Amino acid sequence: MKPRLLDLCCCQGGAARGYANAGFDVVGWDTDPQPRYPYEFHQGDALAVLRDRAYVQSFDAIHASWPCQFFKKGTLRTVKPALDLVTPGRELMLTYDMPWVIENVMEASLDRARSIVLCGEMFGLRTIRHRRFEPSPGLTLVAPRHERHKRRTAHSRRREMWERGYHASFTGDIGTYAGPEGMGIDWMTGNGLSEAIPPAYTWFVGMQLMNVLTTTALARAKGDQLDMVSAP
Repeated sequence: MKPRLLDLCCCQGGAARGYANAGFDVVGWDTDPQPRYPYEFHQGDALAVLRDRAYVQSFDAIHASWPCQFFKKGTLRTVKPALDLVTPGRELMLTYDMPWVIENVMEASLDRARSIVLCGEMFGLRTIRHRRFEPSPGLTLVAPRHERHKRRTAHSRRREMWERGYHASFTGDIGTYAGPEGMGIDWMTGNGLSEAIPPAYTWFVGMQLMNVLTTTALARAKGDQLDMVSAP
């Protein structure tokens, strides 16, 4: 049976695809309908989900991509108020004895001493899209070497910039056009791509989570065997 991963604030499933590729059975939750989410999906509030202890404890790991608008400069904060959900979300996640990961933009209030930064060029993608990943206490994530960027990113929405070899920032119509090569995503809308992370990121993180869960399961099984041998 595959380990189960709870994917909170899942949007259209960029993170989910990476975890699934790493071997997890992924279940997503989001406040908005997500018909393009490629796995089991439920609509609901992520904080409310975390308060349902019996439900959360049916999983082996948690991933949360709390909304980033509160932290990003020049975003929808000028249109509608944005809330910091990282802080209350982390507080609830800390109450669970299982590995978890919080993903967010570089400006977010993540633990910079413990978080890692992933970049599209680390995985051969034509986008930069830096993202931080903060692991749960006791879990250490290791990132690939962050080399100097090889290409410039075109923030223009014109497709010819992509065709000239620039990286894409994935806004406007360039998103669905360049998504497969730039992000490793071919099922999302342009809006979905603008908020997504490449599945390669969570595949990389997910493989490390899988190693931790496997090691823990083996240690638990060995302990059970020793208990059986020592029992009168």
